[in-house]
Order: sequence, then structure tokens, then C-alpha cells
Amino acid sequence: VLDFGLVKSVKQEAMGDSLATAVGRTPGTPAYMAPEMMLSEAIDGRADIYAVGCVAYYLLTGRLVFEAANTFQMIANHLRAEPVPPSVRAGVDIPRELESIVLKCLAKGPEDRYASVIELSSALAALNLKPWTQEEAATLWKTRQSVRAESSPAPRARGVLAPT
Repeated sequence: VLDFGLVKSVKQEAMGDSLATAVGRTPGTPAYMAPEMMLSEAIDGRADIYAVGCVAYYLLTGRLVFEAANTFQMIANHLRAEPVPPSVRAGVDIPRELESIVLKCLAKGPEDRYASVIELSSALAALNLKPWTQEEAATLWKTRQSVRAESSPAPRARGVLAPT
């Protein structure tokens, strides 16, 4: 399990309100943290499934599940707001079954998520999706980047690699 908050932007630290892990604060990155972690409730592997859902959402949309001006708003969104379905957010066709899996990972209550990564893995394996080629991935990435540039300023993304 990786803590995506371990990689921080120096520029972001200088701004004073970082969404990344900091000494003396809750460990983790609020953009990827399960609601129960933010409430200091008991956690188990389903909190990691929530984080996987956040990463999958970003991979499908190019955006965080919830974007916010500061850490407190980010936490409030993870606690109360429902995520916009990835297909709506990205404005592209995403297989309904894949979207359902991602949204189940992002359920507010741990009891509503997959019980284990084995269960999540089985759901993903059952999709039987056609693998993408590097060329298809690069084309999609370029298309999404141009759409984002036209529609609004891009949010600060950390640790994102574009296909080569």
C-alpha cells in the first residue's frame, strides 16, 4: 500500500495549505483518504479500497474525485458529497460495469465497498475488457488534455505520468 501523500510539491508546501501528508497531521492525503480515516474511526482494508477507487477515478477522468480550494473543503467533500460518475466527469464513454466498480470502491461506508481486494480483483477480472495499446492510451490522453485546456484551468496534479 502506498501513501500518495509522501510525494509533495515544494511549491505547494510554500503555499501553506497542502493536501499531502505532513508531520503532526493525519497520515495520508485527503484527496485519497476514506471517510472513516478522516473521522478517526476504526479502519481496515476497505479504506485502501477507497484509495484505489480514488486512483481509478483519476485514471479514468484526469481529475481528483473531489476538487477543493483547501484541505477542509476536500475532507468535507469526501465525508458528504457523492462523486460525479466518471463518464459524466470525463465526458467520455466508460464501460458501465467499470464505472460501477469504481463507484462501489468510493462508497462512503466501508460496509458498502468491496469486502477485500480479492473481491475487487474478481469484479475487475469479470469485466473482460479489451486491453489498450500504447497508441490508444496516448491518443486519449492528448484528447483529454486539449479538452481540459479549453474548458478550464487544469488542477494541480501531482505524480501523474502521461503515456509516452
